[in-house]
Amino acid sequence: MKWETVIGLETHAQLSTKSKMFSGAATTFGAAPNTQACAVDIALPGVLPVVNREAVAKAVRFGLAVNGNTAVNINRRSVFARKNYFYPDLPKGYQISQYETPIVKGGSITIFVDGSEKTVRLTRAHLEEDAGKSLHEGFHDFTGIDLNRAGTPLLEIVSEPDMRSAQEAVAYARVLHTLVRWIGICDGNMQEGSFRCDANVSVRPAGSGKLGTRCEIKNLNSFRFLERAIEFEAKRQIGILEDGGKIEQETRLYDADMDETRSMRTKEEAHDYRYFPDPDLLPLEVSESWIGKIKLEMPELPRARRERYVSEYSLPDYDAAALTSSKEMAEYFEKTTRLTVEMTRILIAPAGGQPVLGGIAKLASNWIKGDLAGRLNADNLDFNACPIPPAKLARLLARILSGDLSGKLAKEVLAAMWSGEDGGDPDSIIKKRSLIQISSSAALEEICDQVIAANPRQVEDYRAGKDKAFNSLVGQAMKLTKGTANPQQVSEILKRKLAS
Repeated sequence: MKWETVIGLETHAQLSTKSKMFSGAATTFGAAPNTQACAVDIALPGVLPVVNREAVAKAVRFGLAVNGNTAVNINRRSVFARKNYFYPDLPKGYQISQYETPIVKGGSITIFVDGSEKTVRLTRAHLEEDAGKSLHEGFHDFTGIDLNRAGTPLLEIVSEPDMRSAQEAVAYARVLHTLVRWIGICDGNMQEGSFRCDANVSVRPAGSGKLGTRCEIKNLNSFRFLERAIEFEAKRQIGILEDGGKIEQETRLYDADMDETRSMRTKEEAHDYRYFPDPDLLPLEVSESWIGKIKLEMPELPRARRERYVSEYSLPDYDAAALTSSKEMAEYFEKTTRLTVEMTRILIAPAGGQPVLGGIAKLASNWIKGDLAGRLNADNLDFNACPIPPAKLARLLARILSGDLSGKLAKEVLAAMWSGEDGGDPDSIIKKRSLIQISSSAALEEICDQVIAANPRQVEDYRAGKDKAFNSLVGQAMKLTKGTANPQQVSEILKRKLAS
């Protein structure tokens, strides 16, 4: 029997506020245990929660972002509820969350997998507080509790079960991760737990319209773990069903060292949590004027920017998607392209040429998502920390476009810029290393004459129809000029001379 995997994700995005969801305690990561937990967080008798206005504003931003910058999916009136269950790191014995009436309902996320576009529907996004953290390492015969994280504001984003493979789930999580960082509501730091996913996985016979019994895999904090956990869980469930067994609904944990999921507890249903409106909090009301103000502050969204890159810069869809994978990369690209246009105009206008925007944008795209992104990844840096600012990369690209520098030599210059040679100034590096490309016809004519005279056998082979001999002659010319000759001009001159 062929099986189909059905996946839905619940994603917790920690909202980047200075204080907690219902108290004034700080949310700074890495503080000493229990130094950022106030009376509200540890649930002392008589304390009352107060809603964090900035957290609400960030939830509204998300609602606008997942519905094309319209507010149709934002509930003007939402309700906070008590979700009752026992965890040692939740002092109140309940979590303040939203259930029946969340702040955001619906919306969608568009993903690309293997060149195909797919829309994943969102069920809801609701505000809630985080629990604390249990500490096991360094303790003997007991568990430590750190309540610094208790009360930290979260936006839980719940998708519909629209994904059919681990690859689709990872694509969705990556797009969502980009989006929450793009609109400035979450720093997306997965190592610190700011962005983590729970995956609901089930399998069913291919073609069936009935959902199978799902298992939830908790707290997946890397895209690689998300993919591996889903793949393992799907295989596990298929194996049980094909052996005649039955899937038990439960919550499971992914063990990265063993590359397997393990049972944690029986999966609770909504009624097990005994939701009811929190009597200490009035319904949350969001005014039209406030939504309108937040909307005016929204940045251009990734999808709109992708479409603009295709129409304005004539970039292929793939380039546009890659460049908008992070806001920092997109901003770097735009600054570099704009500055390259200006510098290229200065270099080639006197000769009667004019820069072509599409060609410049494509060249900038190739270098940014290729060589530069590769170096950043190798050094674990993002574009905000790039040691080569847009202005300096633009000067390098302008040298390529003006014909002063070949692509091969430009890579040598980029490496020197990255290491900080001559302050990372491309013009100084080019001058110091004598890398200006030889484009003078007279000089190249003389070089080609020297190559032909010094390589009679290759000349004879080429004239006898052996094309590889020609490449050898071009290589000799490049070697003679230490790579500074314009290879296209060299080819044209050699062909003309060898034909005579």
